[in-house]
Amino acid sequence: MSITKAVLRFAAPLPRLERFDRFLFLGPHPDDIEIGAGATAAKLAAAGKQVTFLICTDGRYGLDYAPEGTTPEALIAMRQRESIASAKRLGVTDVRFLPFEDGGFYDENDLLRAAAAVIGDTQPQVLFAPDPCVMSECHTDHLRVGNCARRLAFAAGSQPVMERLGAKCAPVEAIAYYMTAKPNRYVGTRGFFKRQLEALLCHESQFPAGCAALRSVRLYLKLRAVDFGIRSGKGLAEGFRVLGQTQMHCLPEADK
Repeated sequence: MSITKAVLRFAAPLPRLERFDRFLFLGPHPDDIEIGAGATAAKLAAAGKQVTFLICTDGRYGLDYAPEGTTPEALIAMRQRESIASAKRLGVTDVRFLPFEDGGFYDENDLLRAAAAVIGDTQPQVLFAPDPCVMSECHTDHLRVGNCARRLAFAAGSQPVMERLGAKCAPVEAIAYYMTAKPNRYVGTRGFFKRQLEALLCHESQFPAGCAALRSVRLYLKLRAVDFGIRSGKGLAEGFRVLGQTQMHCLPEADK
């Protein structure tokens, strides 16, 4: 570790997620939040925190396991119902949907403005979003939503910028990237991991009971929870790449 990094760890420590009270989880598709951070969302909700889910695309092209004959238009409504049921299982009742079409068929600036409006309305202190800097990530929606979140995490406190986006400013203090290759903060999830798996079952159009995809995702989540639990000494855990306002600008040492 460089001298600069060592000093910064003490001079500008990373935010501790569980000390905050208001959280906005951005999901590119229905089910992404549950896979990336579902146990953490459940833990925060159980602690009485304000937790909001924002689903950014309609998921219309996730037809691989949908009932035969399901049209993209019918799948949109189906996936919204599943998202609401899944969030409820995690203890989250505030679930919002943006109207953008799955597969990247939308303007990124429209996404930015729509997400900014929700940030202005919910006034989160922390944004959760997929990490757009993972080199293996190829899905347009994951990359766009992650980039949208990091732009807004930095700009949310600026009244002139948010006004240009048609939104109110908000006291965002940190961003926590899920589905990341570089976790630097861990949330212990013992007692909440089971809820994450149960919430995933609510997404029946994507993970029908007994299908190979469901078995694979459940196994992956178990392995990840144990891995992050061992790294953090928390038993079971989820890991995030967390940046505070200090780390978001002109501080390359923060990129672990």
